[in-house]
Amino acid sequence: MKDIHIVSVCLTLFFCLTFTSAFSVTATDSLLYVLTRQIEEREIYIREKEHQINQLRDILRQEDISPQQQFKLYSKLYTHYQSFQYDSAFAYALRLEQKARQLNDPVKIEYAKLKISFTLLSSGMYKEAFDSLNAVHIQYMPDSLNVEYHVLQARAFHDLATYNADKYYASSYLIKGNMHLDSAIAHLASDKPEYAYLSGLKYFKEKKYDEAIRKFVLVLGKYPPSSHDYAKTASSLAGVYRDTGNTSKAIELLCKAAIADIQSAIQENLALLNLAELLYQTGDQTNAYLFIKRALADAIAYGARQRQTQVGTILPIIEGERLVTAESQKSKLFVYASIVSLLSLLVVIFAIIIFKQLKQLRIAKKTVTEANQSLQEANEKLTEVNLILKQTNDHLIEANKIKEEYIGYSFNMYSDYLNKLEKLKQSVERKLLSKKYEDINHVIDSVNLKKERENLFQSFDQIFVTLFPNFITVFNSYFEEENEFTAKEKGSFSIEFRIFALIRMGIHDPEQIAKILGYSIRTIYNYKTKVKNKSFLSNEEFEQKIMEIRAF
Repeated sequence: MKDIHIVSVCLTLFFCLTFTSAFSVTATDSLLYVLTRQIEEREIYIREKEHQINQLRDILRQEDISPQQQFKLYSKLYTHYQSFQYDSAFAYALRLEQKARQLNDPVKIEYAKLKISFTLLSSGMYKEAFDSLNAVHIQYMPDSLNVEYHVLQARAFHDLATYNADKYYASSYLIKGNMHLDSAIAHLASDKPEYAYLSGLKYFKEKKYDEAIRKFVLVLGKYPPSSHDYAKTASSLAGVYRDTGNTSKAIELLCKAAIADIQSAIQENLALLNLAELLYQTGDQTNAYLFIKRALADAIAYGARQRQTQVGTILPIIEGERLVTAESQKSKLFVYASIVSLLSLLVVIFAIIIFKQLKQLRIAKKTVTEANQSLQEANEKLTEVNLILKQTNDHLIEANKIKEEYIGYSFNMYSDYLNKLEKLKQSVERKLLSKKYEDINHVIDSVNLKKERENLFQSFDQIFVTLFPNFITVFNSYFEEENEFTAKEKGSFSIEFRIFALIRMGIHDPEQIAKILGYSIRTIYNYKTKVKNKSFLSNEEFEQKIMEIRAF
């Protein structure tokens, strides 16, 4: 169930970022929207945690549980409660210590003491937390307990420095806290995420902000965005950006931290509190009030005394500002209402005047409309006539141009063939005069009719391309790419092109086309049918489109 809701949140965040960017809404606005939705759905995550706790309790009630198993179950239950509910966390921490002493295991005893210390510290009981930590015997304990002990000591001193906010004592608390951070780091391998996090925290406390950012960014990439470790790191990084003046980045990270805490059902947290304070400073009173109230409810639900105190110092300020804003808005609304009432009265007066004038205008409009309709009909008819005249004129110009070009081409062709006939006649006459009758056959055979016909076709192709330079391109546009036709060579048509070139020239009779090209009528029909079948146009539309191909 929890995984489904996490996926839902991710999708919501994705669509928010996608659509809001189109309306120039910032990523921070989208995150604030997602956080608000998550606050509304937080009970889902709490019920999931309570379900997991109840499952562990059911196992604990079984009679055949060994003391070792009981200790492990107490530890798991404590882990669920440690940042969820103080009373239960403290109760299971005490049971851990009791069971550890029953097992007479020194490591487990010190482990339980550290859990008690963490719970006391989280609830804001600083004196009791220090007393508990001072009672821990950390010598000869595993590195993991050493790290946990020094981290708790560091947090205790750092929390005191923040809580007291006293220049003299706060600085000494920071020094002691950083010393414990050094001790914790010394017990960690450098490739561990916690090593990088604690190093970043120490840089942060020492105001070495660039180094702190580098470490925290490295750690963020190693934790799932819905985990408490991610929230803790994002909150710390937000603190760095807040101190360096990058408020928008700090708000963005605190939103992510708060979302992660809600998804982990964490009620002992600082993200919402710090976020509300920053939003109030930036003038977003609505969200600031919503989040500070949620932070107070979480602090009460967990039992965190120091958090309740911190919220108590900020909440009245935000609430007071909201009241002032509300009163200001009421005054503005009264002014706006008065203005609107006056304008409404003016609108009614003008409406009466306009109504009277509209009545007169309707009569005039009817007359004008009838006249306009008559004019429009006349204009439409005139436009149709002009269009027909223009099309006729275009066709006449095109036909004249084709005739001019083709007449010149025909004279040249006839002149060439007359010259060839004259040469042939002279050659035959010379053979007859010299009585070389047997050579006459050689002269006649020298005339290659097939080549002459091909020369004729090539001359036709050239003059046609001159007249219709776009014919091949437009012709092929009526076919899919794989069905397009290509010329045999530059300036030479295939038979398909020649058939439809003759049709474009106005020769539609298949018998006449067959005579010109030297093929049978059936062959011409077959070629035409094959071409039309390959086109995505209908047969009737195809020839119409061919005739619409314009000359130069």
